[in-house]
Amino acid sequence: MTTPTLQIQPQQIPLPLEPTVTLEDLFGRVFRRLSVRRPPPAFRVEYRPFANLRSTVHLRDNCAVVHISDLLEKAPPIVTEALAEILLAQLFRRRPSREARACYLAYVMNPAVRRHIEESRRRRGRKRLLPAKGRHYDLEEVFAKLNRRFFRGELVPPRLGWSPTRSRTVLGHYDSAHRMIIISRALDSPKVSRHLVEYLVFHEMLHIRHPVERDGHRRVVHSREFREAERKFPRFEQARRELKLICP
Repeated sequence: MTTPTLQIQPQQIPLPLEPTVTLEDLFGRVFRRLSVRRPPPAFRVEYRPFANLRSTVHLRDNCAVVHISDLLEKAPPIVTEALAEILLAQLFRRRPSREARACYLAYVMNPAVRRHIEESRRRRGRKRLLPAKGRHYDLEEVFAKLNRRFFRGELVPPRLGWSPTRSRTVLGHYDSAHRMIIISRALDSPKVSRHLVEYLVFHEMLHIRHPVERDGHRRVVHSREFREAERKFPRFEQARRELKLICP
């Protein structure tokens, strides 16, 4: 005859929970940590459905109004606190800590988070651009030529087009969410050399091959590999000099 054993289930002792910290409390705590020599403002913080990862802060009558992209609504509290430090440092002319910048970048550069951000950007944002074939240059033809010569035809062609405005400050842009290369319409001109147009398209193609990286607390848009590849463009220095004549 066997003696039955008594199975005792271990009890889980609930840990005391901290009171819920509001966004306003969190920003107030970060403000005190920054040691700003002024009375603390009131805080009004809310999430907004921005088309991108935009967050803003404005001071109005001693009330700091903070709008955070709702794409960050599910971020861990430590990430929200890091963002609070970055925004308040910007507002009160302080330098955010490397730890805050590294924490925030580590989160937003996470591949799963990046996919979520870009999906939301495609769903919410709209991009306006003119056809790739302009009056003087055809961007699709330029892309195809550069793709064969420098990338062995491996780059999947994105959507290409000229910008609606003749910007001389932003001459080229690659939008990874919408997979677009946009070149300023100011360059679709007989006064602009084909060589310069090809260089700008090549530069944006390198953004496809070498995406944005994170180096600790820094966001690296043009990595060392990017710069080395860019210098392989024929007459690279000449193209850079031509750029300075357009946007000094």
